[in-house]
Amino acid sequence: MALPDSGQATAELPLTGERTLPGVASENYWFRRHEAAYRHLVAEITGGVLVEIGSGEGYGAALFAERAAAVLSIDYDAGCIAHAARCYPQVSGVRGNLAALPIRSEQADTVAALQVIEHVWDHRQFVAECARILRPGGLLMLTTPNRLTFSPGLDRPVNPFHTHEFTAPELLALVGDAGVAVLAIRGLRAGPRLAELDNKYAGRGLRSFVDAQLAGAPESWADSLWADVVSVTVADFVVSGVADDSCLDLILLARRR
Repeated sequence: MALPDSGQATAELPLTGERTLPGVASENYWFRRHEAAYRHLVAEITGGVLVEIGSGEGYGAALFAERAAAVLSIDYDAGCIAHAARCYPQVSGVRGNLAALPIRSEQADTVAALQVIEHVWDHRQFVAECARILRPGGLLMLTTPNRLTFSPGLDRPVNPFHTHEFTAPELLALVGDAGVAVLAIRGLRAGPRLAELDNKYAGRGLRSFVDAQLAGAPESWADSLWADVVSVTVADFVVSGVADDSCLDLILLARRR
């Protein structure tokens, strides 16, 4: 699937820090990290109707459309919905409040919410809404940053758009109370090349490659950091069957009872 280039994406959608966009050089690490989770989860889709909640720019919904019979994307940002309609005609979109989804109960075979739950205020209500629109036996797919590696040792999330970040046990407890049966919780982590980059920047007094990117605005980055950021690909991330304390993102699969 062809993704929009940077001119198309950024001309319509501002880069606020709340979402990542394809085709933006300084965002390449974050975009590829998100894309890796999408590409991993595409294999779980077996047709039917898929609803993506908090779909943002729309690139992920378009990937899901390769396997689902129909994809509906929901986002609160009207600009995102309009942009996705222009760029991804294979996806239908609707603006909606994520706390009260504009869909009747038991309409979806799959519900996906990738890097979304950490943005909402009422996490129990959000998961309950996801479960409500699923048909019995339907699949829920969630991803979220692992708090232990995203905001380690901090009292509040490092990202100002996040209301709460979860550990694996917290996410399991939250979803387990929502009328769905957890099938798996996996960990998206840095592959060997990203581990080498972490060691490279740790040798310069930083904690990791991510910390190097967050230490200053992109216009202040050294040429070597720019080169490392734009070189990242989906293949630099791996998914394991264990969501331990060291993984980057949590990937949860659950089925509605």
